[in-house]
Amino acid sequence: MLLVGLASLGMAFMPAITKKTGVSYSLIYVAAGVLIYWTWPTLLPSPLPKDNPALAVHLTELIVIISLMGTGIKIDHAFSFRKWSNPIKLVGIAMLLCMIVCGILGYYMLGLALPSAFLLAAVLAPTDPVLAADVQIGPPDEKIKSRSKFALTAEAGINDGMAFPFTWLAITIALAAGGEELRLMHWFGYHLIYKIAAGLLLGWLCGKLVGYLVFTVSKKYNLIKHGDGFLAISLTLCTYGFTELMHGYGFIAVFVAALTLRHAEKGHDYHQQLHSFTDQTERALLGILLIFFGGTLVTGILAPLTLRIVLFSLLFLLVVRPALAYLSLMGSKMHWKERLTISFFGIRGMGSAFYLAFALDEAEFVHQDELWAIVGITVLFSIVMHGLTATPIMNRLQEQVAEGKIQK
Repeated sequence: MLLVGLASLGMAFMPAITKKTGVSYSLIYVAAGVLIYWTWPTLLPSPLPKDNPALAVHLTELIVIISLMGTGIKIDHAFSFRKWSNPIKLVGIAMLLCMIVCGILGYYMLGLALPSAFLLAAVLAPTDPVLAADVQIGPPDEKIKSRSKFALTAEAGINDGMAFPFTWLAITIALAAGGEELRLMHWFGYHLIYKIAAGLLLGWLCGKLVGYLVFTVSKKYNLIKHGDGFLAISLTLCTYGFTELMHGYGFIAVFVAALTLRHAEKGHDYHQQLHSFTDQTERALLGILLIFFGGTLVTGILAPLTLRIVLFSLLFLLVVRPALAYLSLMGSKMHWKERLTISFFGIRGMGSAFYLAFALDEAEFVHQDELWAIVGITVLFSIVMHGLTATPIMNRLQEQVAEGKIQK
């Protein structure tokens, strides 16, 4: 209780500290987790996912869906293929190419078994909406507009759901390796086509229904107090739970529901309340999870670490993601500095932890410890590298836009 209380209390001060120091609060909390678990390793619950697999799945699942709701609510751009062309390219081209390259490197460079290489590709491919606050757009109706921040925000919102079928592909291959029938057509029809379509449709319906209740029925009969931002969490849980019961992808549904609600009555002040409550809830959960993550670093998650794993992680973060993302954005109207910024900030975090914990709970994979070490060191490198550079780079980019050096 003390740990949870301190983590939540500290988060109240973190945005101001980050603004003044330029250091992401995720880095501060991971360092705090390392210190706490280094000092009192036996007095606290084990932070290792293998010791609490169900807790690892559901805590990371919860923070990702809350983050997806917050991400969708703050996007002012109504969806169209033209306006969303850059995030669509990042997901449809860069993410898929990252999967292919990551899978090849995992199999040949790291010597992982084929199912584990597939899983590593699916786990590391999507960027993370949870740890990307420093490179994302701000609250609804923010006056400062940034094409690079919008692209990174929308990419993180889309690809956490779109990576799910490929996690299921890895699970399908792992089950086949264990002696079950290889059901690729079932994967294609059910996990790829049906579950994505169900997520899109049900998310849209949930967003439409809640938008109607909030902005039409409530306005007419004065039913909802517009200071009650917890409605965003209610919508998150209802949408996710209902979609999962209907065997759709809840991640996709939550993001679509948030976007749909955001544009139900775009100029309404209530969106500010929804975003504020979601952001506060997400940061409180994130503080706890980051301390646990810091604890894993000193309690054994990196025990299988080798030089090859370190080189793989650095290669993925510094070469594979930036190069493929930059290539996918070729032909866009953005300045090359904006394309380079977007390409560099392929942040990895809680989404990768969820996918790995989920897959390991569904099927038996060899090299499980190695997979956790790879994901752990990649997330750590991302937190350090992106946490130290996000604020100064984004501020400098915005200054150049304001000075006219980069066309708006």
